[in-house]
Amino acid sequence: MTSTDSAQQPAEDTAKGTAKAPAKDPWDLPDVSGLVVGVLGGTGPQGKGLAHRLAKAGQKVIIGSRAAERARAAAGELGHGVEGADNAETARRSDIVIVAVPWDGHAATLESLREELAGKLVVDCVNPLGFDKKGAYALKPEEGSAAEQAAALLPDSRVTAAFHHLSAVLLQDPEIDAIDTDVMVLGEVRADVEIVQALAGRIPGMRGVFAGRLRNAHQVEALVANLISVNRRYRAHAGLRVTDV
Repeated sequence: MTSTDSAQQPAEDTAKGTAKAPAKDPWDLPDVSGLVVGVLGGTGPQGKGLAHRLAKAGQKVIIGSRAAERARAAAGELGHGVEGADNAETARRSDIVIVAVPWDGHAATLESLREELAGKLVVDCVNPLGFDKKGAYALKPEEGSAAEQAAALLPDSRVTAAFHHLSAVLLQDPEIDAIDTDVMVLGEVRADVEIVQALAGRIPGMRGVFAGRLRNAHQVEALVANLISVNRRYRAHAGLRVTDV
């Protein structure tokens, strides 16, 4: 199709009665309040913090761990109706599963749960990082990113990426009511991304922002190394805001 053909296409469609519908408002997001959210790695700082914030906002949350007893103990500390179970049961009972496990256990955990995670919406928030005397630095997995590794290991799941840049300290602080930050959400299917955006928006102060496909996840994950440097220098718990959207 030439550029002229392209310019004429909308008028031709209108003449045939097939005019394109108005563009959807990108902030018209679905209601996710009835979905069950499972958090793998929910006994760690990041996972526990996310579980706390989502449950406090009214979401049904299940914390997952390799040991069910440990998960139940963490759930009891959080309250708000949070339940604890082993990772497999958490995956089976959840509509959305957030992966917040340590990077060194990422692949093994997902491989072991491939069957339980089939058909589930998986949200990977793992940041592959290394640390040395100079501080934090980004690692690049063979697949390109932690999210792409998850997608490769879970071919029957709907994998997205989000919640990378949140401070575990702020998430767990009971004195803080709202967390002023944006959550960059990546994925291949618009409907799945919008569900995760809406989930992020359940937490006061947060906003989920579409940030591209999974092939762009590496730089989002890697940016955490920069935020760690910011936080150390300024003794802060920095997050991100996307302007002009």
